[in-house]
Amino acid sequence: MESFRLFVGIVLLIVVLILDESKTCTAQGLKTATTTTTVKCSRKHSAVLTDFGGVGDGVTSNTKAFKAAIDHLSPLASDGGAQLIVPPGKWLTGSFNLTSHFTLFLHKDAVILASQEASEYPIILEAFPSYGARKNSTGRHSSLMMGRNLTDVVITGHNGTIDGQGASWWAKYKAQQLNNVGRPHILQILFSTDIQISNLTLLNSPSWFLHPLYSSNIIFQGLTILSPLDSPNTDGITPDSCSNVRIEDCYINTDDDCVTIKSGLDQNGIKMGMPSEHIIIRRLTCISRDNNVISLGSEMSGGIKDLRAEDVTAVTAQSAIAIRTASGRGGYIKDIFTRRFVLKTLRYVVRVNAFNTNHADDYDPSALSEISSIKCRDMMVENVTAPAKYEVIPGNTFTGVCFSNTTATIFPDLKTSFKVESWDLLPHANSKNIECPYPQNKLPIEDVALKTCSL
Repeated sequence: MESFRLFVGIVLLIVVLILDESKTCTAQGLKTATTTTTVKCSRKHSAVLTDFGGVGDGVTSNTKAFKAAIDHLSPLASDGGAQLIVPPGKWLTGSFNLTSHFTLFLHKDAVILASQEASEYPIILEAFPSYGARKNSTGRHSSLMMGRNLTDVVITGHNGTIDGQGASWWAKYKAQQLNNVGRPHILQILFSTDIQISNLTLLNSPSWFLHPLYSSNIIFQGLTILSPLDSPNTDGITPDSCSNVRIEDCYINTDDDCVTIKSGLDQNGIKMGMPSEHIIIRRLTCISRDNNVISLGSEMSGGIKDLRAEDVTAVTAQSAIAIRTASGRGGYIKDIFTRRFVLKTLRYVVRVNAFNTNHADDYDPSALSEISSIKCRDMMVENVTAPAKYEVIPGNTFTGVCFSNTTATIFPDLKTSFKVESWDLLPHANSKNIECPYPQNKLPIEDVALKTCSL
């Protein structure tokens, strides 16, 4: 009898423990009344946002919860790293900082909602070293997710969502109510390495979506980036003085450029001399409406080189490749390679605009940019207003521009089409039977494995 009572007691204890576990989120995973989900992200330590007071009702601010969670996990960087799990729910938050050897994982039913309160985004007065003080600038609001001098940061999920809720910011910008203070980005990370952002949906950024600066070994993969037609300056992915960058399998539909490569402004960018280089873009689908698929500049004073783009599909964009400079920029854009582009309903395949007017307080208008070695091949184009448009400052040199195996069908009312074997600009020198080269060597970032999490 005693052993039977002992057996019954043990069974009841197990039932109580199971019921208690079913009501909680623990650092080992997400538990509901019927299932247990364990998230594994190759980190030794783990926590859930609710462990730090997070409330996923879409109304309660979780800024303090994110800060408390990351402050708790940050010291664990040297002990196998840590992961923070954002469970199902709508998690309203203002700006928060990331940490090293860290994974932020969003459950498929998790939505991080960016607060629309300007006070949740402290104003930063410090200018970026490659930009200096811009005319009339009074600083910028901190971004939703921030980082500086970090190593090994992963932001991922099973297509969880980060919604920048930018509509109020767009309205203030259009009404000139921001007092020349820059709007937040969804992510801005500086002087960091080994950054991976993957398998997420990003919506409605107040300004640019993803903006790494002075960083290296960066992967953007499997991202869906969306903003509406009237959202100003919502560039998708903007590497800025970054090296070894991989952008692949992304769908971007914004009111601005899908991918923009930058490297500093005027004399500050020239002085810092930190180029954006060794960048590969693969399997990108872009709907850019009235802007560009890949934009180079106009802030490119530190240089842009060794950009490779392949298997790109674009619809209703202004141009596939935009080269944007200005007198005073200096720097260079060179060794740009593209292949296997499918372009539908564009104004231009390539557009060169050398008359951008955005400058730092101090610049030398005599500093011109070197543009060389632009190689485009295997491009299928339907409905393009003109193959190219060149607006070039007198004396600015453009050399080694080549198109091969490229066809374009102009709008039917223009009754014309063109096929270019090779096109060398300034001076013009058409050569037959030339195939524009595409590099055969692999970039180091191509061999870096994507860090994913399993459920």
